[in-house]
Amino acid sequence: MTDPLLQRRARLMGPNVPTFYAEPVHVVRGQGVWLWDADGRRYLDCYNNVPHVGHCHPKVVEAIARQAATLNTHTRYLHGAVLDYIERLTATMGHGLSQAIMVCTGSEANDVALRMAQAATGATGLIATDNTYHGNTSAVSQLSTRRPPIGGYPSHVRLVPAPESLAPLGGSPEAQAGAFAANVARAIAELDEAGHGFAGFMLCPFFANEGFPTLERGFLDPTVAVIRRAGGLILADEVQPGFGRLGDAFWGYQRLGFVPDVVTLGKPMANGHPVGAVVTRPDIMAEFRTAFGYFNTFGGNPVAAAAALATLDVLEEEGLVGNACEVGAYLLDRMRALAHPMLAEVRGAGLFLGAEFTHDDGTPATAFADRLVEGLRQRGILAGRIGRAMNTLKIRPPMPFSRENADFLVDALDEVLAQTEEPA
Repeated sequence: MTDPLLQRRARLMGPNVPTFYAEPVHVVRGQGVWLWDADGRRYLDCYNNVPHVGHCHPKVVEAIARQAATLNTHTRYLHGAVLDYIERLTATMGHGLSQAIMVCTGSEANDVALRMAQAATGATGLIATDNTYHGNTSAVSQLSTRRPPIGGYPSHVRLVPAPESLAPLGGSPEAQAGAFAANVARAIAELDEAGHGFAGFMLCPFFANEGFPTLERGFLDPTVAVIRRAGGLILADEVQPGFGRLGDAFWGYQRLGFVPDVVTLGKPMANGHPVGAVVTRPDIMAEFRTAFGYFNTFGGNPVAAAAALATLDVLEEEGLVGNACEVGAYLLDRMRALAHPMLAEVRGAGLFLGAEFTHDDGTPATAFADRLVEGLRQRGILAGRIGRAMNTLKIRPPMPFSRENADFLVDALDEVLAQTEEPA
């Protein structure tokens, strides 16, 4: 059944449309932390952060259906739900982050954030890390590193070395924060020298695509000082770590201990309904609204607002942030008890964690990690890989993930580790 679908995808969607796994999974139904394929097989979802409060959560589904049956239009007409949502959202943030632009995707949000930085500073230079992903619009794809832009990276963009867990910048964990800040300072100087000036630095506060290296609270303090002296903005992409996923804070920037100027949101915001947002201070919003005429037809529409409000309700009513903290700690402990010659480090926070695999000489065990992911899929568990060399197992399940689910995952992972061999 899968092969005809792959053939239709190629015929109707073109080549190189990505799928997960060597044998792609044809999913037909989801509920909570589970997905079912077309043959009726059940999979534990340990990867997808889009259904943040669980696949097909009845409260979110009901809110979408009820509002869709009543009214759905854009924000050039007045409606109160989007304002209710922005008030509730910004109440979790502090630091004057009190205004928002509603969009449909994280890519759109990050695109707007870059323009906010340019409007607020009058400069065009942008900085990101050298192993990141912030979306697929023309502007943000110039920061992303999976596929460099045609013609190369533009002159107003600088990519600095990402922090690492096993091979920290500066040669040690203690030196890494200073080394990272020094690289940012060097990039700012290069942008100034080239005549672009420095508008802003965009980062994921968990450095998720970089392989979520283990970093202490305050790691970014030296970098923040460099950015503040240069007059640039800090743009925090919370699409992956936000909404309580890390367990001990609602936002990644709170956990790392810094204050951003702009926060961008996406995937988990409305449990799969296409909603994103850009949150900032009134002074930056005013600069943006003066410099750019921006309107998003679907951003903040009544159905989107209803879905996003219901997602916040479920997070609070079901105590899912506390669950991420408690179950995540349990899962991390169980994973750290695993033993394998290529298991170099288990790390993470809340319900966002994983394991990095290397060879004896420290080189990435990328093919081995790929086989692990495939082995888990064969045992009914969906996981992924991440990091510069894609050698880090990525565990990022929906927030209702339980201890029972954690045991099922780790027991299966233990078996797969024992049975998986390094490719010849």
